[in-house]
Amino acid sequence: MVSNLAGGSSPQHGAEPGTQLGALEAYAAQAHGYLSVGGEQLGQLPGLLRPMVLESWLRSVRGGVDPMDDNDSRGLRGADLERYRDAHPIAAVMPLVDKLLLRDATSTGLIVVVADQFGRVLSVHGNSDRVQAAAEAGLREGNDLSERRVGTNAVGLVVRTGRAAWIHGPEHFLHRIHQITGAAAPVHDPDGRLVGVLMIAGGVRVARPEILALVKAAATAAEMDLLLAAVRSGHDRRSGANAPMPERLGLEVLGLGQPQLTVAGERVPLSQRHAEILLLLAEHPEGLSADHLALLLDDADLDNATIRAAMSRLRSVVGPNVFGSRPYRLRVPVATDVEALRAALDSGDVDAAVRLYAGPALPRSNAPGVIDIRDELRVRLRTAVLRSGEAAVLSKWTAGAEGRDDAAAWAAYRATVDRESPLYSQIEAKIRVLDRRLGADATQMQRFDS
Repeated sequence: MVSNLAGGSSPQHGAEPGTQLGALEAYAAQAHGYLSVGGEQLGQLPGLLRPMVLESWLRSVRGGVDPMDDNDSRGLRGADLERYRDAHPIAAVMPLVDKLLLRDATSTGLIVVVADQFGRVLSVHGNSDRVQAAAEAGLREGNDLSERRVGTNAVGLVVRTGRAAWIHGPEHFLHRIHQITGAAAPVHDPDGRLVGVLMIAGGVRVARPEILALVKAAATAAEMDLLLAAVRSGHDRRSGANAPMPERLGLEVLGLGQPQLTVAGERVPLSQRHAEILLLLAEHPEGLSADHLALLLDDADLDNATIRAAMSRLRSVVGPNVFGSRPYRLRVPVATDVEALRAALDSGDVDAAVRLYAGPALPRSNAPGVIDIRDELRVRLRTAVLRSGEAAVLSKWTAGAEGRDDAAAWAAYRATVDRESPLYSQIEAKIRVLDRRLGADATQMQRFDS
């Protein structure tokens, strides 16, 4: 059954530049030979294993983990597991994880493992055959995947180091996991504590940088969701000079709707100016002088008195202690939808980025600083969409306002569709309409220039 999970043959190119999975497998298999001999032979391992894997193997050896251990019966089961899982903080973000990760990953034959902060598996998702194959290898709900229990594996490394990791085949310390490749990323709570781990597992297809980027993006989105939930469940806001400082702020500025601020558990509609100021302060954690803020808000150079009046009115909305002056600087963390979109783009998850993009940042704003942010996001996202070459991503982009008349995106979308498909004809018709429109526009410009 494990072969059901692995699937496919090893590609020649690995998940790191210059790394070939075939060579990695051969070196790791050789390392297992030295491991079985033990003693001075362990000195041969540094030349065969990646440094991160080597350190984990040595910890596994010191911890007494048996690489031939095939007993995975120890774990939390039944009603005890259900109660623990339902009460765990990671349960609050599972709808988001399902939307961003589970549906797409499991539909392609991979499995998704959700673990707690200790490495205990809370849930395994995928089709039944592959979930059963994973269970036989030890990726079973309720099992402990910590490094101290099963040695080197992706979940255990994330728990140990707090950083995303991927482990391929025989890099796993236990022999029974050698048919699996896993890519895992940490999920932290708003205070920075590890609360869980997300992992995509399967065969050699998982040893690709875009898979690790996908799971990292989902983990980042889950962290943002936890942060916004913490904001919404905060204590009631109090007024006055001695009012307590809110722990977190949430700012939503993407799209045509009214900007929204979440503070002390309340969603507060913001004016255009207040949203501009908060977004600019969030983008400049080092702080902004009154002069600098004025330049970012208006090309006509607002005077300092106008800036002071605007900041005073903003304090009445968000509370007196949210930001300081000289320079103006936020005193509390701010979770913005702009930041979430950038995180998805940085991790390479274009599909998540398109989903997060509700529209331009403060589209009605003429503030120079906001226009720069708006243009940066639009250009980055469009470039990532065109480079992705993924039909699902291009479909979402061309269905939205930004991509509806994007001729290059429609052409890229057409290239992903079967020429015999009815969809191909629909896309072709749209491209012809755009071509005619562009041609008409060009003709009008020539007449105007003449």
